[in-house]
Amino acid sequence: MATVPTADVSTKDQLSLAYTPGVAEVCEAIAADPELTRHYTWVPNTVAIVTDGTAVLGLGDIGPAAAMPVMEGKAVLFKQFGGVDGIPICLATTDVEEIIETVVRLAPSFGGINLEDISAPRCFEIEDRLKEALDIPVFHDDQHGTAVVTLAALVNALKLTGRSAESTRVVISGAGAAGVAIAKILLAAGIKDIAVTDRKGVVSSDRTDLTASKKALAELTADLCGRRGTLADAFDGADVYIGVSGGTVPEEVVATMADDAIIFAMANPNPEVHPEVAHRHARVVATGRSDFPNQINNVLAFPGIFRGAFDVHASSITENMKVAAADALAALVGDDLSEDFVIPSPFDPRVGPAVAAAVAEAARRDGVARA
Repeated sequence: MATVPTADVSTKDQLSLAYTPGVAEVCEAIAADPELTRHYTWVPNTVAIVTDGTAVLGLGDIGPAAAMPVMEGKAVLFKQFGGVDGIPICLATTDVEEIIETVVRLAPSFGGINLEDISAPRCFEIEDRLKEALDIPVFHDDQHGTAVVTLAALVNALKLTGRSAESTRVVISGAGAAGVAIAKILLAAGIKDIAVTDRKGVVSSDRTDLTASKKALAELTADLCGRRGTLADAFDGADVYIGVSGGTVPEEVVATMADDAIIFAMANPNPEVHPEVAHRHARVVATGRSDFPNQINNVLAFPGIFRGAFDVHASSITENMKVAAADALAALVGDDLSEDFVIPSPFDPRVGPAVAAAVAEAARRDGVARA
């Protein structure tokens, strides 16, 4: 990864235009009208990729220095698949207040903030407070990128198995960042019967050990549909399983799911249900791995989401913009829909533009577009 100029600076005249004295004219114009930043600087096309290194891939809390290669990789993907410039920022603090203050102070340099690999439940407060403090898009990809691609694949899997969202029973294992976001986007998409589980079973309000974030999650999910008990209890008769937790689900538990079940086992590198086992009990199987069909890959979402938000100078990324991104992804599968093809390839050149267009239009509908 490298930063390169977009204009030639090889003559005296070019140098005087790009820097002094020519640059002063642009500075004075922006000082008089800060909105001109989005016409004359790279700010509106640049995202800060911010981490504290506490939840990096499946490696866990490895610190900011070791997180840098992942953030650099993310920047490459932003550029390759969305034409967005990404700057990795690895912070030497895990304190919530310090992270928020630092990002707020850096914000004038960026058109958006992509939070990455920050552990739950801290990531929820950090994102919520940054969204309140800033008038640019703030997006935690571990939550919302995963949720968008999961919903896109599920839309097509439901179509393939003849199910409606309203009548579908979903089990999500993992009540961290991804699990919470997936539950919320599924609710926004019309799925009503959702049970989220953690190591102690279904996250429901009859438990006395819930954190504030899990309590709020219980009220949106298991409490509404009366789900209680263990993971095995939740699996019995369920139509859909979505795994974002790690660990292994015993095959005898998987076997209790409904006919034509849907299993998205997304832990990497070891899915919660190995595809060989899953295929014995499910019609549609997806993982987070590239060596099996139906990879749930965030790169399908985040470049296009930021591209679309930047194209209309959006002040935020709304739930409707995320759902629109998922619907656009699902639609690209089209007539090629099959058990092994419920989500498009990241290398499909239509993906980025389709997601960006859908997100931009949703931003206009939601009133957050400023261009």
